[in-house]
Amino acid sequence: MSNEVAELKQTLEALQKEVVRLRDQEEIRKIQYKYGYYLDKCLYQEVADLFSDDKDSFVQFLGGRYRGPAGVKRLYQERFGKHFVNGRNGPIHGFLLDHPQMQGIVDVDYSASPPRASGRFRSLMQAGVHISQAAKHPRGFTQWWEGGIYENEYIRDGPDGSWRILRLRYFPFWHGDFEHGWGYKVAGFVPFMSKTYPEDPNGPDEVVTEEQRMMWPDTRVVPFHYDHPVTGQPVKEEDQRAPEFGDDPANAKPSLKLQW
Repeated sequence: MSNEVAELKQTLEALQKEVVRLRDQEEIRKIQYKYGYYLDKCLYQEVADLFSDDKDSFVQFLGGRYRGPAGVKRLYQERFGKHFVNGRNGPIHGFLLDHPQMQGIVDVDYSASPPRASGRFRSLMQAGVHISQAAKHPRGFTQWWEGGIYENEYIRDGPDGSWRILRLRYFPFWHGDFEHGWGYKVAGFVPFMSKTYPEDPNGPDEVVTEEQRMMWPDTRVVPFHYDHPVTGQPVKEEDQRAPEFGDDPANAKPSLKLQW
């Protein structure tokens, strides 16, 4: 009888751990999905509030890295807010910025204190300025597609024990307008950041190295935070490169890295 009780206790403990793991994975997916919904409507204050106050937090975007709470605010509320919606928090008439979050894969690490997690998501964005607002909006009439990959880190350090975004890395993979599609767009459609704060008042705290910058038609793999689920092996470095058709991968650009 005592053995049966011990086995039941072990089973219960295992089930409790599994419930916690599944709950945390879902909470992290919800955080990322809510990020996308807030970004859709230019609610940049709400976006910034999803991030941890940890000094090691950052956002990596277009070759720039915005560090800490001040950097996060500078990117979303100042750079995006001023450029897209004239400094307000919320949408403006005739400006589209749909930013859906898809294919979320989340892995939680309970060995860290507080617990941390990694998540990979895909976005397929539709954006533009309606013709009726072309004369008022600084971008004029425009309509474009954008595809990108997120490889993020999360931390459970909210005041109520909730999950928050620790490090967000967004790689906008390709752009294309509706007139020509993505086959004509090249690097430079949205320029990489080159000046840091405070030289650029809305700039990043640092710029990443040249080999870590990627834009269509560069098709290198954005590194996976996880190993292969069957073999247990990571993707080989050379297989993450993207040589031109028929060329030797050894002569192609080195693979991207998920740096701190």
